[in-house]
Amino acid sequence: MAAGDAQAPERSTHPPTLGLLGAPGSGKSAAAAHLGGRGFCVIDADRLAREALRHPSVVGAIGARFEASHPGIIGSDGQVDRGVLAEVVFVEPEVRRWLEGLIHPRVAAERQRIRATVDPERYPAGVVEDCPLLLETGLDAVCDALMMIDADQAARVARVRERGWDAAELARRDAAQWPLERKRDAAGVVIDNSGDLAALGRAIDAWLDAHWRPGRPS
Repeated sequence: MAAGDAQAPERSTHPPTLGLLGAPGSGKSAAAAHLGGRGFCVIDADRLAREALRHPSVVGAIGARFEASHPGIIGSDGQVDRGVLAEVVFVEPEVRRWLEGLIHPRVAAERQRIRATVDPERYPAGVVEDCPLLLETGLDAVCDALMMIDADQAARVARVRERGWDAAELARRDAAQWPLERKRDAAGVVIDNSGDLAALGRAIDAWLDAHWRPGRPS
């Protein structure tokens, strides 16, 4: 499930912020981890969405709406089965919008709490907004620069197979986001990640060293 933000916070007082774009299988999570090692506080919207899915009121709402039609959507542990939920969300756009309305306000509140408490001594580089729907939800409004992690289709398919997805599932996930070309056009820098992690790290470092001084892009 993709995660986003219903309303972006005001730009005037935000910490230096790098928005991270990328499609499933592009290696965006690997890039976020590398940026975390470069002194950024990484706000992972997918992680926040997973936490929101565990909230009792969210579990109850999902169970009430789907348990009759999709047995097993609430597992034996009393939590939402994300695999079953994805089967519904990525097939029915109306359901996806309903779920986003349920989840995104909680994600937004936690994001803003994190941003408001970022310690600049611990995170001197600023904040990375790692959000699959960053552009779709207007979260780019709080970003000083946008970096897109890109990869060729063969590399993406190979990577998502490790998650148990096939090419058709990848296509379904892509269809729930803006087209890749639109993301490339919005990004200030596009980094190709069709190779290995070492090459990805070098490309990120080269851009940071040239453009992210001191804490904001030059």
